[in-house]
Amino acid sequence: MARPQLRMTIARMAALVAMALLAAIPAQAKDAAVEALFQAWLKEDLWPAARARGVSAATFDAAFSGVTLNWKLPDLVPPGTKPKTPKEQRQAEFGSPGKYFNAGTVAAVERGGKARLAQHRATLAAIEKATGVPARIVVAIWGRESGFGGVKIPHDAFEVLGTKAFMSTRKEMFRAEVLAALEIVERGHVPPSAMKSSWAGALGQPQFMPTSFLKHAADGDGDGRADIWRSDADTLASIANYLRHYGWQAGRDWGFEVTVPQSVSCALEGPDRGKRISEWAAMGIARVSGKPFPDHELRGEGFLMMPAGRNGPAFIVTPNFYVLKDYNESDLYALFIGHLGDRIQWSVGDFSGRWGAVGGLYRSDVAAMQRALEREGYDVGGADGLPGYKTRRSIGDWQAKNGRKPTCFPDADLVRAIR
Repeated sequence: MARPQLRMTIARMAALVAMALLAAIPAQAKDAAVEALFQAWLKEDLWPAARARGVSAATFDAAFSGVTLNWKLPDLVPPGTKPKTPKEQRQAEFGSPGKYFNAGTVAAVERGGKARLAQHRATLAAIEKATGVPARIVVAIWGRESGFGGVKIPHDAFEVLGTKAFMSTRKEMFRAEVLAALEIVERGHVPPSAMKSSWAGALGQPQFMPTSFLKHAADGDGDGRADIWRSDADTLASIANYLRHYGWQAGRDWGFEVTVPQSVSCALEGPDRGKRISEWAAMGIARVSGKPFPDHELRGEGFLMMPAGRNGPAFIVTPNFYVLKDYNESDLYALFIGHLGDRIQWSVGDFSGRWGAVGGLYRSDVAAMQRALEREGYDVGGADGLPGYKTRRSIGDWQAKNGRKPTCFPDADLVRAIR
């Protein structure tokens, strides 16, 4: 009888041969052939890996009972095919950062957040005491991620994660995620039928990927399980636990909207160019509220953040801002959460600074500008067509070097000049 390793090798070789033959199969039959390969992969590849991590056969079989490939998911690369070359970006997807702060969305999260802050006051107070993360921040994330649990999370997590682990552009990442999802069920947190996810495989009300669940999910209601699908208390505790694990500094704010005098270069922006907040204040940067920076914040490190350069609001943010960014890798996401938390807690209004008439550019044009800056030696953080802080400050440095007034943000004239 063949040894297990030899059987696995033979099975994989057979799969490779089958994949090579797919190109010759008529399109009508190709989906069925790939489905057969998927089912074989589940049994011969994924199951041994899950078993090695302590997942029982009963859990595995229950998780994948009736699961088939979901062909509607994005970024799929079926066996026997090559990843499609991304087409040049032609839609005007690059717009003003102000669009992120849609008035309707902001108002809905603020209203819902105030209600939940009152409804879960005792739970949130206990969570804040244990983690140091303010209740307003936890509630703002809850509202943004799932509408306080009201947004339908429709997908079978094992269908999504299994499909992506078998044939997506990031198969190895999703392989780790589907194995983590099996561990979640094996540990008894939820039954397989309750494992609902987004189309990207993010789970429950906080939208955790399965590996994040295993690291950060918490039991907030004391029943011994972390159920981020059906328990509000577990959801809130898990969000706070995530931020605590990523380094939330208790007692510090996330940041402050400020005015930045023209004498201070917008190219000073970035998490690698921090100064004590007292130093920023000495340079003439002041809070728009007219209040001084709190004494304890003056001693701490702060960072200049200007998401639209000189064409929008400016901020001095603390390390906690970048902890929020660890939740979702976006400056605007972190800014949304901090700002909505303030609105939920203190009913502050809109930003004082106004978003200028910027955007409306093709991402391909911005990417071409970024590549031109890279050729001149600037670090733009990658030519992805999106103006992150490295691109913004590179623009400011280029403008100053070339006798232009630094704005630290792309516009059509600048794109033409730099290209």
